[in-house]
Amino acid sequence: MSEWIVDSHCHLDYDGLAERLPEVIARAEAAGVGLMVSISSLVSRFPRLLAIAEAHEQVFCTVGTHPHHAHEELDVPVAELVRLAQHPKVVGLGEAGLDYHYTFSTPAAQEQGFRNHIAAARETGLPLVIHTREAEDDTIRILEDEMAKGAFPALLHCFTSAERLARAGVELGLTVSFSGILTYKSAQDLRDVAQIVPMDRLLVETDSPYLAPVPHRGQSNEPAFVVKTLETLASVKGVSREEMARATSDNFFRLFAKVPRPPRFGTAA
Repeated sequence: MSEWIVDSHCHLDYDGLAERLPEVIARAEAAGVGLMVSISSLVSRFPRLLAIAEAHEQVFCTVGTHPHHAHEELDVPVAELVRLAQHPKVVGLGEAGLDYHYTFSTPAAQEQGFRNHIAAARETGLPLVIHTREAEDDTIRILEDEMAKGAFPALLHCFTSAERLARAGVELGLTVSFSGILTYKSAQDLRDVAQIVPMDRLLVETDSPYLAPVPHRGQSNEPAFVVKTLETLASVKGVSREEMARATSDNFFRLFAKVPRPPRFGTAA
C-alpha cells in the first residue's frame, strides 16, 4: 500500500455497519484505509460507540450530540462532555451544529447545543466536528462570535454549502471535509468549492452508512469507499492520489492531535 488514508467521519455504531463490523473493518484495511473516526450523535449512546473504539485499534471516536437531537440533551453540561473526552479513544467533540433542513430541534436548541460543544472544544483542545446544513448565516455568526471569545479547533464536516462558508471557515482556521457527494455528477458547484480550499485544510470522509460515492451510490456506504472520494478530490486539485492521501493524512493528524500516528502513515511531510 503506497499511502494510507483516514476516514475522518463514519458511524460504525449505526445499523448497516454495526452488525457487520469485522468485515467492514477488514475491507477498509484492504482498501488502504488505516484509521477511522466513528462520530457520536447522542451522548446517551456514547457507551456503545466507545466500546467499538476500544475493541478496534484503528477506530477512534468523538462524544457529542447531533443538532437533530439537540433538544434531547441540553441537560448534558459542558463539564460532562469534557469529562467523557478524557478517555484515550475520544479524539474530538460533536458532531454538533445547525441543521435547518429538518425541524427536529428548534434553532434556539441547536444554537445552545452548538455553543456548549464549542466551549468543550475550547476547554479540551480537541477538535469540534461541525454539522451545518442550510444554516450558513447563523453558522458564520456563531463561529465568528465564539472565535472572538477564544480560539478552538474545528472542522466543517460533509461540506455541501456555498463558497462563502468555506472561505469564512478557512479564515477562522477551520478544516473542510468532503464526503462522497463530491463524486456525484450533479455536484460541480461543490467541486468548485473544493478547488478554493487550501491543501492543508482538506479532509475526506464517508459519513457512512450514508452518501456512498460513485460507483457505489445507492449502496450502504462504508469506510473502504472513502478512497473514491479521495481520488475525486485529487483530480479536482490536480494532484496525484498519493499526494492527496499524504496531505489529508497530515491534515488529520495535525487537527486530531490526540490520535497517535501509526508507523504505516510515515512521518509528516
